[in-house]
Amino acid sequence: MKINWKLRFGILLLCVSLFMYVINYLAFHDIEHLEESTLFYLAYLPLEVIFVTLILDQLLEMRDRRDRMEKLNMVIGVFFSEVGTNLLRYFAKCDMNIDTICNELVVSSKWTDQQFREASKKLKKYDYSVDIKQMDMDSLKKFLISKRSSMVQLMENPTLLEHETFTESLRAVFHLTEELDTRTSMQGLPDSDYAHLSGDMKRAYTQLVSEWLDYMKYMKNRYPYLYSLAMRTNPFDKDASPIVK
Repeated sequence: MKINWKLRFGILLLCVSLFMYVINYLAFHDIEHLEESTLFYLAYLPLEVIFVTLILDQLLEMRDRRDRMEKLNMVIGVFFSEVGTNLLRYFAKCDMNIDTICNELVVSSKWTDQQFREASKKLKKYDYSVDIKQMDMDSLKKFLISKRSSMVQLMENPTLLEHETFTESLRAVFHLTEELDTRTSMQGLPDSDYAHLSGDMKRAYTQLVSEWLDYMKYMKNRYPYLYSLAMRTNPFDKDASPIVK
């Protein structure tokens, strides 16, 4: 196991401090008067460095990382609210095998972190596919183009640099939007082109489901009221309704 350089540096400073205390004791042979010597205060300096430079700095770094992740999840939340949830609804309606993974996608308020992890593992083995012939391509195209400016703004957000997988998901959705926008008509396309578009949809679908499940877990742990609405508008739940019953 690789030891963090800060830990190695801290151990070195601690050893230096102990060494100086030992030298101080050997020089005076009087524990009661150690604190009166200059060497005693010099020996304390490495300990002060450990506390201020290492421990305090680490705590500040942890808090800063937590704040950045909080902002990142706000950005992810905006994406699913504006684009992601509805796009997953488009995909789910045309996924002929969606019933085989409903148990992993229809989350509830009783789910534990372990259940989310188990669902994530199962979903990684699922072969996401969309029957493009069942898809309302014109409606999908219109929806994505209407959300393009929102996606551009999200891609420009520097916070996304902290989350590579979500950035890839957003890029996949944006690419699908561009593919659809470049076609003047979605009707009468050759089978080869439909196959190409199906591949683009599968890429976006696969990545979005994983990000959606992670975000659902985050909301459950941090914002139950947001999680409640997300459950009632679950794109994979055929009986979902925003009305509280």
